[in-house]
Amino acid sequence: MISFKSVGKRYGGFEALKHVSFSIKKGEMVFVAGHSGAGKSTLLKLLAAIERPTSGSIHLGDQDIGRLKQSAIPYLRRKLGLVFQDHKLLYNRTVFENVALPLQISSFDPRESASRIRAALDKVGLLGREKSRPVELSGGEQQRLCIARAIVNRPSILIADEPTGNLDSEYSEVIMDMFRSFNQVGVTLLISTHDEAMLEKLKPRIITLHQGELAS
Repeated sequence: MISFKSVGKRYGGFEALKHVSFSIKKGEMVFVAGHSGAGKSTLLKLLAAIERPTSGSIHLGDQDIGRLKQSAIPYLRRKLGLVFQDHKLLYNRTVFENVALPLQISSFDPRESASRIRAALDKVGLLGREKSRPVELSGGEQQRLCIARAIVNRPSILIADEPTGNLDSEYSEVIMDMFRSFNQVGVTLLISTHDEAMLEKLKPRIITLHQGELAS
């Protein structure tokens, strides 16, 4: 389903990724591990076509992501749910309006959108907070809001960059339980983390990066 073949990414004279190759099957939950600066975030950005590879190829199904025209990228992202480290929430809008944004971009029918938004908020335990602003939420609730926004399009692939990085262990457990529940219904997950304790507990499939190279 997802295939990286000898992928490299260079920023000026710095090589963020070097000759990275791996594949992920439909329905897998895979973690990307490594030290800070190992290339984890770069790898996820390449899959989401936020960045383009300098060398090699990235395939999602039969699509070569690195060669997609700019006009085709929004259609690619309809297949993806994205959870970022820095939330990227709109603080001047309500919880409901933040989750609505991907559906508005995709020109969903407003009546169907409202149903999907409430279902996504219910899934992450925020249905009672739909009129709140993000600033009124705790850090863990803001992360759950990001997840609701990521899943409202019902994507086949969920990409999460350090989703538990700024959370305590209790909230981290809640977030990971959510991801496991998505995976159990067939969503493919690719999650970056440096939380070794969580990896030891879950014992998932792990792609480990070291200084931009595939270590294991």
